Amino acid sequence: MADEKKQLLIITGMSGAGKTVAAHALEDIGYFVVDNLPPELLSGFWDLMVNSDDFKKVAVVIDLRVRNFYKDLLNEVNSLEDNGQVQATIVFLDASNDTLVARYKETRRLPPLATNGRLLDGILEERRILTPIKNHSNYVIDTSKLTPKQLKQKLLDEFSDRKKQPFSIEVMSFGFKYGMPIDADDVIDVRFLPNPFYIPELRPFTGLDKRVFDYVMDKKETQVFYKKLLDLLETAIPGYIKEGKEKLTVAIGCTGGQHRSVAIAQQLARDLSKKYPVDITHREVSRYTRK
Repeated sequence: MADEKKQLLIITGMSGAGKTVAAHALEDIGYFVVDNLPPELLSGFWDLMVNSDDFKKVAVVIDLRVRNFYKDLLNEVNSLEDNGQVQATIVFLDASNDTLVARYKETRRLPPLATNGRLLDGILEERRILTPIKNHSNYVIDTSKLTPKQLKQKLLDEFSDRKKQPFSIEVMSFGFKYGMPIDADDVIDVRFLPNPFYIPELRPFTGLDKRVFDYVMDKKETQVFYKKLLDLLETAIPGYIKEGKEKLTVAIGCTGGQHRSVAIAQQLARDLSKKYPVDITHREVSRYTRK
């Protein structure tokens, strides 16, 4: 097993300050994340992880859903660090009282310590309880003026070797007769293009076959359409990236997902891969592959 000191991030802080967003962000950059872990289980949990090379970066989220955690957390962290195997980092997420009140009103939820529905009283009591943890934290992040995307990027900057949001594209071909893909971001219907299905010698093949590919892509109407499609995506993709999107799925559909959509998807993946990581999926091709 590896002898190197492993990383443990402890995410805590005010309720409503963004711990759920932080947990998802850390999962995206390779952390094994456990939510709502009682502090007294921290050392036992770590014993399970420390001897496995599969868990080099671990994050736990601890908040006031776990009562009395503030009494135990620092002792548990000090105990882990004393064994010399763990590099523990406490990340405290905070926000102004006004911001937390606004967030709770928006979600129509109450802070864990709110009594008789008094939002501010619950926030103030939680802040009092969490002060010792905040004072011992390695990082204090005020999320009052941060969007979820900005918080995610801040965590990425601090705790990942990757300094940019990961972004990739999946280009998919499919057949409308078998249903639209529910996970596609952009669906392009190419059923208006000339159809190789009506050419007897091409019908048994798919758009992966050069004869079918050339038939589709050499048509004038295809060339006009494809240029505009590529221009559209090349214009839109930087906007998707700016908005924090990590994966874009572009689905190209024809009637059966055999000829036109496959050919267009092949060419689109080839062109987009010049700038971006691209995966390609032909959902229906196996239906038509001859044994």
